[in-house]
Amino acid sequence: MRWSGQELAVETPSALPGLARLNNLVRSVRTPEFAGITFHEILAKSALNKIPGGGGPMPFGWTINPYRGCSHACVYCFARPTHSYLELDQGKDFDQEIIVKVNVADVLRKELTKPSWAHHPVALGTNTDPYQRAEGRYALMPGIIDALTDSGTPFSILTKGSLLRRDLDRLADAATKVPVDLAMSIAVYDDELQQSVEPGTPTTKARLATVTAVREHGLDCGVFLMPILPYLTDTRAHLDEALRQAKEAGATSVLYTALHLKPGVKEWYYLWLGREHPELLPKYRSMYGRGTYAPKEYRTWLAARIKPLIRAHRLERGREDPLTGGVRSSALGMLRDGEGERRVVDRAGVGPAGAERSGAVRFGAERVAAEEAAPESALVTLGVQPTLF
Repeated sequence: MRWSGQELAVETPSALPGLARLNNLVRSVRTPEFAGITFHEILAKSALNKIPGGGGPMPFGWTINPYRGCSHACVYCFARPTHSYLELDQGKDFDQEIIVKVNVADVLRKELTKPSWAHHPVALGTNTDPYQRAEGRYALMPGIIDALTDSGTPFSILTKGSLLRRDLDRLADAATKVPVDLAMSIAVYDDELQQSVEPGTPTTKARLATVTAVREHGLDCGVFLMPILPYLTDTRAHLDEALRQAKEAGATSVLYTALHLKPGVKEWYYLWLGREHPELLPKYRSMYGRGTYAPKEYRTWLAARIKPLIRAHRLERGREDPLTGGVRSSALGMLRDGEGERRVVDRAGVGPAGAERSGAVRFGAERVAAEEAAPESALVTLGVQPTLF
């Protein structure tokens, strides 16, 4: 292994070829507490990332990603291709070579004090998880939360990390000053499958307990039931039990979507599927052989199955956000319909603010048709990732 000779806290700015792109690399670190993981500490030049075309009808226009790469190691994670920029692979390198912006809170605070900053909503967790295991070592989020709060900037957090509980007092205080939107990503409610497909994440039980802890602090907490894995987590029994547990934990709403597989991610997912469920490979190749998204027929079938269950468990709507016009706990990435399905907003077809806040989000027929033909390009046009986790 190429890192086998590296010692604790040794500065190795040229250890990997792609890291030459990071002229702000401080050091690369391995520690016994994080076996197999290397942290590449960098000095960030900026903290806020502007979403091209964001804002307007979209629920956010800015994001913060304190980490790049993610030790959650979810085999379906859409963000894997982002590692290729540094000549790191989208498989194990994404799981084990973690870029850490050690000064992100200080840089953010400076950016938020600029006269040009208009206090747009900021989303965390739209690429890699801000509460992945690295956060236990680096504790970047408290500084980020404080900077956003002190500047009067609304923000949202989506995470699979139970480490969120560490900051709940701080988040509850922040919510008295700015809009704060929290959601937990909990997609798999079969313990064996969950540990196989998301090996670096906290258990489903631990994440549900985190939802409860959020609610006990007086905050809403949505659950992202996404992605739903065809032939694995899309049975009526699994979906009903997932929604029952989410409701019991105190979830205020649920957002769902079917698995999508981008190039690069698809190959990594298929490697896992071939090891764990080889009998499903032909079905997946048939479903995803021609594109990123599950076929329209499957999505229609899934909607018919899950939407009545969402309604039955009274998880179909969250509290609407007066600032963004979106539904709270789904303002992290996509607006959704009243029954929990993610929706892409057509910038030309969105109604006035009052219509959005009443839930009457409209979609242009031409855009819908275009998305069915080429959903990836339609989403890129809007400047957002098609899903979060």
